[in-house]
Amino acid sequence: MMRLLYIENTLAIHGGIERVLVDKLNWLIEYGNCEVCLLTANQADHPFVFPLHPQVTYHDLGIQFHQKYRYSGWKRICKEFQLHKLFQQRLTERIQEYSPQIIICTRLDYVYDVIKVKGNIPLVFESHDSCLAYRFERDTWLRRMQILFLHWQLRRAQMVASLTQNDAKEWLKRVPHVQVIPNVVHLNETGRYSDCCSKSVIFVGRYSYQKDIRTLLKIWEQVHQRHPDWSLHVFGGYGDEQETLPSLIQRMGMNIVVHKPTSTIFEEYLRSSMLLMTSRYEPFGLVLPEAMSCGLPVVAFDCPYGPADIVTHEIDGFLVPERDVDRYVEYVCQLIENPELRQTMGAAGIKTSQRYQADRIMPQWKKMFASLTSKEPSSKKIG
Repeated sequence: MMRLLYIENTLAIHGGIERVLVDKLNWLIEYGNCEVCLLTANQADHPFVFPLHPQVTYHDLGIQFHQKYRYSGWKRICKEFQLHKLFQQRLTERIQEYSPQIIICTRLDYVYDVIKVKGNIPLVFESHDSCLAYRFERDTWLRRMQILFLHWQLRRAQMVASLTQNDAKEWLKRVPHVQVIPNVVHLNETGRYSDCCSKSVIFVGRYSYQKDIRTLLKIWEQVHQRHPDWSLHVFGGYGDEQETLPSLIQRMGMNIVVHKPTSTIFEEYLRSSMLLMTSRYEPFGLVLPEAMSCGLPVVAFDCPYGPADIVTHEIDGFLVPERDVDRYVEYVCQLIENPELRQTMGAAGIKTSQRYQADRIMPQWKKMFASLTSKEPSSKKIG
């Protein structure tokens, strides 16, 4: 039985990474013949949002990295250094206790700490962000330098697991070993599908610069002028614009309804007739196959790099040339004005979504783990 140690930040929010990770750990316990340990750094007393299999060995290291934000300037840098030293110390203790055969880290910020204490245990960095995400975000120059340093450190990992082929090509410019494994997606299991007849459109995503809800509002402003009887339902989550965007959206009116994150998002998909995505970049785009599995057509910008790996243009949705708002509006209105097209694309999307079932994705992880415990990977690999 293979022993795996996963290292994550927290499982306390309704996030895509959190959903994927829990589904994977549960599958490895139930079907993968694995012994699984999970360490979090910042869970504290917060409950898990998604149910974790009781046979997963779990421990929170209690680092609370957010403490550094109580300080500024040099004091913040010193506090962060202290917290990472504590992280390394407690991580070392748990590695010695569990004696894992493979360590899987899902957070770039923890890579240096893990590499420093892991010894000869193979490390897999499970990338849930685009390699070039730092070029799109509004980070400080100091944060960009930190990210580049961590990318450099990843050369010492035994494997980087990337979500898409194009993103893997970017990683290969920085690290020697890359494997492409798409996300496991928690798909619709209700046995019901949307009939695409409601005058309701759904958006699901964080209030963040990446998700670009401000462009969504520009698009909806034009759509609303042509179809004022349709409504847009925004299910927003945590993000760098969560303090400003919800109130801005509510003030705009235009049949836009703001909702809090929900654990019953599939019920919301089933009440809708299409899903919109306006991201500036996407390492994958979990909400696309989620919504497709409920029978929804989708409209997304063809941004780097996720949507094009999932959506087949004019078959199960529309891929819009980058930031072309007018074209985006036309595609949305085309779906609004053609219920048969919505239903045809929605039916095609149900089939597309099945590519991301756990039983299709997780054997790829098992094969990778087996290769890492038997021999070193080839010098350069995309698979």
